[in-house]
Amino acid sequence: MILIVDDKPENILSLKSVLSLHSFPTDSASSGEAALKKVLKNNYALIILDVQMPDMDGFEVAEAISGYSKTKDVPIIFLSAVNTDKRFITRGYNSGGIDYITKPIDPEILLLKVKTFYKLYEQTRQLNEMQDSLRSEIEFRKKAQQEINDKALELKFVLESIPQIAFTTKADGTIEYRNSQWMLYADSESDFPVTHPDDVCIAEELKKMVKKGKPIELEVRVKKHDQQQYRYHLLRVLPVKEKNAIVKWVGTFTDIEDQKQTVKRKDEFISIASHELKTPLTSIKGYVQLLDRISHDNASRLYIERTLLQIRKLDSLIADLLDISKIESGKLKFNMRLFDIDSMIENTIEITSQTHTDYIVERTGKANVKVFGDEIRLEQVLFNFLSNAIKYSPQSKKIEVITKRKPSNKLFIGIKDFGIGISQKDQQNIFDKYYRTEVSTHNFQGLGIGLYICAEILRRHNFEFGVESEPGKGSLFYFLIPLEIN
Repeated sequence: MILIVDDKPENILSLKSVLSLHSFPTDSASSGEAALKKVLKNNYALIILDVQMPDMDGFEVAEAISGYSKTKDVPIIFLSAVNTDKRFITRGYNSGGIDYITKPIDPEILLLKVKTFYKLYEQTRQLNEMQDSLRSEIEFRKKAQQEINDKALELKFVLESIPQIAFTTKADGTIEYRNSQWMLYADSESDFPVTHPDDVCIAEELKKMVKKGKPIELEVRVKKHDQQQYRYHLLRVLPVKEKNAIVKWVGTFTDIEDQKQTVKRKDEFISIASHELKTPLTSIKGYVQLLDRISHDNASRLYIERTLLQIRKLDSLIADLLDISKIESGKLKFNMRLFDIDSMIENTIEITSQTHTDYIVERTGKANVKVFGDEIRLEQVLFNFLSNAIKYSPQSKKIEVITKRKPSNKLFIGIKDFGIGISQKDQQNIFDKYYRTEVSTHNFQGLGIGLYICAEILRRHNFEFGVESEPGKGSLFYFLIPLEIN
């Protein structure tokens, strides 16, 4: 907008007419005081200011306008019919004007100058906006960089304060920072600690995981420079993301040697105890079976059957403990061959139905194919799934065994019950060793090793497995057998 300042209405009208014809928006003031009030309230691209006015002349108004920070850059064109000599023109420039037009006004010259100064004003305004935007961007980046630096210092302080070996890498896996513990194990600041000859190379493993963008969690053996013994450490490397992009990795080595030794001693005890229990239990079982054959008293036979039931439970428990021992020592053997999966499923269902006569076990679907695996071990998995389904369904007497082919050419085998179900939280840990849900701990017997053994058997077969469940609505335990391996 252009502000026209003149004490004569006819001059304002004529200037407005000329400018309006060329689409310039205008405003007007009839005195210097009125002009000053308007420039404080509004923004103007140009001011056309008459020099000869009562009270305040044009020079005084221009000096006042130039003194305001808001309007100091607004161009001013003076209009005068009298003061055309050099002295007055010089004063006009000194007071803040940038041009001078004498009366009577030549409309073409006026328009030419207005267009020029209007365009300059717009360019200056845009430049100022760009400068403000750039200044804001610089301030924002400075602040963001400072926040990053502060976070980096905080992270370094934390990593230095912990007893573990700690480090960070760039997004590509290049080591960026390492704490003081690092050099107690590593040969240089840029090389990872050397692992036991039988363990994986950390640098190569990290390179693989960085490409996949996945975190690392594995056990490795490393040793200090002043020690001969390798100690187990848990290596965890997690990505740090900004806007869903990995910007760095943070890793730690935590010494778990003491825990490993504790677990080893416990497993050794379990192995020894299981073997020692197996021999007398076999004898007890034989004697009780002998009593069962020679006894003709119904009351005695009832107690003998109950005793045999408890012996079978104890025998199953010892067998599980022995399997745990074999798994931990790597001695769990597998006899892999082709076998009829339908026959194995039917046999397992028949045995389960005979031992749990009050339950109905229904089967849906057929495999009609032979699969490659250890028949006895997979039967053990199926029997465990069925036993759990019965155990955790005290109110519902129906169990379903589901067999079906998936479009991915995998055979799906699932055991579905309608019992107490499993919470989402417990489902994440249900296949862990010794894990028991809070509900099962208080209401059902067991050590929490059956599903762990099943999981290990299925992992050794490279079969997918899992559970789908909802509290109060039952559970579906399943595994998938790839058929293309036949």
